[in-house]
Amino acid sequence: MVDTSLYTAFLVAAFALCVTPGPDMMFIVAMGGRGGPSTGVMAALGVAFGALVHAVAAMLGLSALFLSLPVLYHVLRWAGAAYLLYLAVKAFRDRSGLGLDDEGTAATPGPTKLRAFGQGAVTNLLNPKVILFNVAFLPQFVNPSRGHVMGQLLVLGLTLVLLGLAVDASIGLSAGRLSAMLRRSRRMARGLDLFSGTVFAGLAVRLVAAPK
Repeated sequence: MVDTSLYTAFLVAAFALCVTPGPDMMFIVAMGGRGGPSTGVMAALGVAFGALVHAVAAMLGLSALFLSLPVLYHVLRWAGAAYLLYLAVKAFRDRSGLGLDDEGTAATPGPTKLRAFGQGAVTNLLNPKVILFNVAFLPQFVNPSRGHVMGQLLVLGLTLVLLGLAVDASIGLSAGRLSAMLRRSRRMARGLDLFSGTVFAGLAVRLVAAPK
């Protein structure tokens, strides 16, 4: 069903995109920094879930609505920025320090795994640039002469999601392990929270300020 040569080219391009630092990766690093390895991995799973929804939407043609109705794009863009600012404020206001006790466990709880998953999913779903990316990127590797265009789009979308998950989960795990060592110092723990808040705020500004 999928053109082999096109799929090979897609794998190369998709891998290059996945390993290039971007908003999702920065978000996952920030989440791993706040909550540890499992939180970073769950944030990556949430981002992957959002990416899967976008891929299915592109396959069904729903994403094309954002090309014909620009107001939807801007509504989603501002909603995503507002949510990221909300996460930034939470990180800046967190005075717990999340230091570790003598046994290496968190003295005060960070983001729960379920919350990390949900925040990752919402952050990705409210980024309209992901929608437009799928509309512009995936069709380039579809061969209409082979038929089953929707099926080809689904295969490409799933491949992109799985590649992204593999890379992002590794990043989240590494960021979480590093933060677990640094959080033995309450001063460093507070610094990580400030770093996370700065990342969230920066992503919000980027989402609003970047051209369509």
